[in-house]
Amino acid sequence: MKLFPTGHATHPQWRMAAALVLAQLRAQMALPDHAAAPTLGLVYITDHYANDAQALLEHLGSELPEVTDWAGTVGVGVSANNAEYFDEPALSVMLLDVPADQYRVFSGVAPLPSHTPRTGSGFAAHTALVHADGHTPELAELLAEMAARTDSGYLFGGLSASRTASVQFAVGGDGNIAGQGGASGVFHGGLSGVAFGAGVALLSRVTQGCQPVGALHTITQAQDNVVLQLDGDAALDVLLDTLQVSLDGDPQPALNKVRSTLAGLVNAGEHPRGLRRTGHFGTDTRVRHIVGLDGTRRGVALADQVEPGMHLAFCQRNVAAARADLMRICAEIREELAPEEMEPAPLLSGEAGDGAAGGMQPVAQRSQRPLRPGRRICGAIYVSCSGRGGPHFGGPSAELQIVRHALGDVPLTGFFAGGEIAHQHLYGYTGVLTVFVDSEPPPA
Repeated sequence: MKLFPTGHATHPQWRMAAALVLAQLRAQMALPDHAAAPTLGLVYITDHYANDAQALLEHLGSELPEVTDWAGTVGVGVSANNAEYFDEPALSVMLLDVPADQYRVFSGVAPLPSHTPRTGSGFAAHTALVHADGHTPELAELLAEMAARTDSGYLFGGLSASRTASVQFAVGGDGNIAGQGGASGVFHGGLSGVAFGAGVALLSRVTQGCQPVGALHTITQAQDNVVLQLDGDAALDVLLDTLQVSLDGDPQPALNKVRSTLAGLVNAGEHPRGLRRTGHFGTDTRVRHIVGLDGTRRGVALADQVEPGMHLAFCQRNVAAARADLMRICAEIREELAPEEMEPAPLLSGEAGDGAAGGMQPVAQRSQRPLRPGRRICGAIYVSCSGRGGPHFGGPSAELQIVRHALGDVPLTGFFAGGEIAHQHLYGYTGVLTVFVDSEPPPA
C-alpha cells in the first residue's frame, strides 16, 4: 500500500472547507509515494455541517468520481495529523489505498453478512471499522453480533456525537452494492462502517483516560444498573469512604466530588490485569458514569447494567495518566513495527502485556527511531472521546501532537466521539488508535 491522501480544513461554509480539502487530496494523489487512485474514502465532519451532510457527500463524490465507496460520521470535533478541530465547523477526509476485494462498506440497508467459514471465494471480514448511533437500542448486543461476523472478532470505531443531526456516511460501489438500492448514503441510527479482509494489515490499541482513586472491588450484590454491595459492604458507603466525604450535614461538597467520579467495570470472569499489575486501567476496563445514589438501599447507580461477580474501581479523569497511556500505545505500535534489542527501562503507565514487548523504554527514546523499511504506516484512524478533546490535554491539538511526536508524520483522520468502540466493547474517556501498515519487507 502507498500512503493514504488526507485533507482537513475549517470554514464557516462547508463548500469552502471541501474545496480546501479537495485541493490537498489532489496534490497528494499526484505524489509518487501516495495512492493515485484510491476507491475508499473516510469522511468525518463536525456537527456544524451535520445538516448539510447529504449535499457534502454528493459534492465529494462528484469531485472524486474514482472514489466509489464512502464511510464516516459526525463528531463534536474531528482530527488530523498534528491537529484537531474541536467545536468549530470542520472536515477531515482520508482516502485509503486498499484493494477493492479487501473491504466492504456496510450499513443498515446493506448489512455485513453473517460470519461463515472461509470458502476461498467471496469476501470474508477480518476486522471492521464501526460507526454507531448511541441511541440505538441494545447497542452492546449489536456490537457483539457485529464482532461475531468477523474472523478476528475485533472492531474499532466510535459513536456519533452531535448537537444537531446524528448522521453516518455509508455508500458502496456508487450506490450499486446489494441492498443499497436507492439509499442516499447518509443514515440516521444503527450501525455502519467498513469491514476489512485479512489482506489489510492493521494494528489497533486502546488508551485509557481515567485514574483509579480506590481499590478494586468485587460486586457482591446488584440489581439492573444499581450496585448494592461491594465486597459485602454497602456500595454507597464504599464510595463515600473512598472519596473521604460524608452526606451528613451539608451534602453539597460530597455530591460535587461524586459528580467528578466515575466507575471502571470489568466483566465477571475476566481477570483485571491492568489495575492489579500496574495500578492503571487496562483494556479490560470500561469506564461508566455514576448516574445516581440510592440512599434507601445504600446503592450506587451506573450508566450500565451490572451483575454480581463483576469488578469495580472508582476513578477520575486524569490528564497525566491519559498522556502517559497515549504515549504507551504509540510506543507499542512502533515497537511492533520496528522491534529492536533495547536495554530494560521503567514501564510507562498502563499494561505491558497487551501487545507490548516486555519492558518499554520511555517514548522519547523510541519516537526518533526510523521504522524498518517495508513496514511503514500508510494511514491512521484515531477515535477519541469528546471528553478528551479541546483543552483537556493542556492546549489546542495537544492530544494529536502527542500522536504525531510518537508515530511521526503519518496520514491521520478521525473524530471525537460520544463513546469509543474496540474489541466488541463500548468504552468511555478513551482513545482508539488504529494504523494501517504495508506488507513485510521481502526476504533478503
